[in-house]
Amino acid sequence: MTTTTHDEPNYMGVFWWLLALTLLELGVIYMPIHRMGILVLLVVLAISKAVLVALYFMHLKFERVTLGLIALSPFVLCVFLILMLLPDIFPR
Repeated sequence: MTTTTHDEPNYMGVFWWLLALTLLELGVIYMPIHRMGILVLLVVLAISKAVLVALYFMHLKFERVTLGLIALSPFVLCVFLILMLLPDIFPR
């Protein structure tokens, strides 16, 4: 049985990135753009923060691809569900 070693993740670096993304989210709220643009930007920033947390604090960066796909599958199912329910959410 072989064990793989990896370097300790830079948790403080990830913290500073998460802080910067959070401050960017606060800045996006006050941008003079359409509400849908703000919504899209906030969702993209939230997904990027979730990816950082999953990769470093859940240690998915150092796992096999299969475990990453298992962790990604609820996100794909959630997006699929939202897209399938859009006709009911916004009726004509």
